[in-house]
Amino acid sequence: MQQHAGPVMATEKELSLGSIQKTLLLPLWGRAVETGGPQPLLVDRPAAELVGRLHYDFATISESIPAVVRLGWIARALHVDRAVKACLAERSQATVVNLGCGLDTTFQRVDNGSMRWIDLDLPDVIALRSDLLPSRPRQRSLAVSILDPGWIGEVDASDGVFVVAAGVLCYFEEQQVRDLLVRLARAFPGGGMVLDTFSPLGMGVSNRRILRDSGMDAGAVLRWCIKRPRDIQHWDDAIRVASCSGLYSSLSGRLPFVQRVGPWAADAVGLMSMTELRFAPVSGSRRSR
Repeated sequence: MQQHAGPVMATEKELSLGSIQKTLLLPLWGRAVETGGPQPLLVDRPAAELVGRLHYDFATISESIPAVVRLGWIARALHVDRAVKACLAERSQATVVNLGCGLDTTFQRVDNGSMRWIDLDLPDVIALRSDLLPSRPRQRSLAVSILDPGWIGEVDASDGVFVVAAGVLCYFEEQQVRDLLVRLARAFPGGGMVLDTFSPLGMGVSNRRILRDSGMDAGAVLRWCIKRPRDIQHWDDAIRVASCSGLYSSLSGRLPFVQRVGPWAADAVGLMSMTELRFAPVSGSRRSR
């Protein structure tokens, strides 16, 4: 498995992003901080290198983000890594599509040497990403909105498709999310997906405290939440919920006792969840609901 992003240039990169796109800094910073810790739960050296290269003052984020929130980004990354690896264990040459990729470095952590990978985000993010994280063999980028149905035709689905949507669907309206998931399920029968979801309470907490206090723009407000993630399977006959768990479940037993209260409480009240979907094989009896 590859662990490094390659040589890193010493020059800093000026940051110019839209309101929502700018939120990519939050999980990037979280992974970088964890990597530099004494006993990291996640080692993401490319993230640490990128934080050093970006021309951005991370002081506000560092001073305002509680430890439990930062651990949430680590828990999400660990869950995504595990889900992608499980898919690749069954289909080693599958195509993984990373929606709203930002400066995510999952590819470097899970690359099995034969999979194909697509990073998809808006043009300003892909431009930044191309400068900082040039694509490797079997990896490509698409500069397009995830709501644009045209990108689906760019995906090679011959060996199966697995979709990652981490920290992105929450910025859309529910109907947009519904339409996207149904479109994916019908385009990639037999495929799968992993996504994170906010509960109404979790979305309220994030909008009131996390985004505001971290210095993000007002335009980065979260819009979509769902009380019961398992209800997603009622959106269309082609969608099945394979698993659903609290965000911090991937950290179970891995935290010192004194650090367990916050994550336990967050999962107990259901602030956020990680959900894995399976897309049913082609059937003539499918219907949207």
